[in-house]
Amino acid sequence: MASPKSKESSMPKKELAPGRRDGSNAKPRPRPVRRSSRYSPAEVHEIFRRFSVQRPEPKGELEHLNAFTLLVAVVLSAQATDAGVNKATRALFKAADTPQKMLALGEAKVGDHIRTIGLWRNKAKNVIALSEALIRDHGGAVPDDRDELVKLPGVGRKTANVVLNMAFGQHTMAVDTHIFRIGNRLGLAPGKTPEQVEQGLLRIIPAEYMRHAHHWLILHGRYVCKARKPDCPACVIADICKAEVKTTSIPAPLVPIAPLETVAAG
Repeated sequence: MASPKSKESSMPKKELAPGRRDGSNAKPRPRPVRRSSRYSPAEVHEIFRRFSVQRPEPKGELEHLNAFTLLVAVVLSAQATDAGVNKATRALFKAADTPQKMLALGEAKVGDHIRTIGLWRNKAKNVIALSEALIRDHGGAVPDDRDELVKLPGVGRKTANVVLNMAFGQHTMAVDTHIFRIGNRLGLAPGKTPEQVEQGLLRIIPAEYMRHAHHWLILHGRYVCKARKPDCPACVIADICKAEVKTTSIPAPLVPIAPLETVAAG
C-alpha cells in the first residue's frame, strides 16, 4: 500500500532561485573538483601507445652512475633544473659515487661542488646526512622500499618514486610540476594535490605502459604541453586531448624522436 502524502508534500513548492538550495541570498556552493578522468580506458590506452611509439625507451635527464648517485641527483634537483644539477654533479660523482665516498668527501667539499644549485647549503647537509643513514641503516645500499626511502634526509614521496621507478623498475608515478599540470589541464587525472594526481594516474594507466609512463608525461609536459603556452601543433595526442586551452585537434605526425644524446651529438 502506498503511503499517504503528507500535508507538506501536497503544498506547492516555492520556486528557488537558480543556484540556491533554500531560496536565500547565500552564494551558491563552488562545484567540487572533478576527480575522475575525462578519458575512457580506450582513449588512455591510445594516448600511452602513441607516447611509446614516439619515445620507445625514454630516459630521465638527470645524469647518474648508480642508484645512489640517482638518489643524490633527484634530491639536488628540487627547485633546480636538470641541466643545472648535471653541471654540478659531474665532478661530484667522479669524486664520490657511493655513500662511503660521499661521507669521506665531507659537507664543505660537497657544498663546493653544488654551489651553483639553489639551496645548496641545506642540500649539502642532506646529502651527507642521507649518506650516513644509508651506511647506518642499509649497509650503504639504496633501499627499494618507499617507506624506507622517505625516512632519508631530503627525500620525499616524489623523490622516492623516481628512484623506485628508474633504479628498480617499479611501477611508480612521481608527480612533478609537469605531470601535475598535465593531469589537471587535460583532465587525465585531476587532483588538488600531487598525491591525488598520482593515485589517479596509477588507476587509469595500463600496466603495460606503467614502466615508462612517468618519463613520457614529464617529457611531454616539458617540451610540448608547456606551462605558459602548450605547443599543440607538435602534440601527437591533439585529437584525443580534452584540454580547454588546446588550439588544434590535428595530431602531429607519430614518429620516433631521436634520443637527446643523438640530438646533442648532431
